[in-house]
Amino acid sequence: MMNFVLVVTAVIFSLAAAGAIVRISRGPSLLDRVLATDVLLAILGGALCVDMAVNRHLNNLMLVVAISVIGFIGSVTVARFVADRREQPNES
Repeated sequence: MMNFVLVVTAVIFSLAAAGAIVRISRGPSLLDRVLATDVLLAILGGALCVDMAVNRHLNNLMLVVAISVIGFIGSVTVARFVADRREQPNES
């Protein structure tokens, strides 16, 4: 039963990662690409958590925390950058 669940989660994570990679490569705007990168990092963190649950270890816990922090800081930084650009008046 555990192998079936592992295969199903692997397929779901693979399809989600493929969708995120497509959005990163074809995203029409910077915000779409940043959001897709954040989703890809979340998928990677979820896959590491599934690995830890299946194999009953905590070896990747610090890596999951680091990935989460990097994704959060990156998203907030880009959102602030875009917000600053939108506040400036157009000088035309």
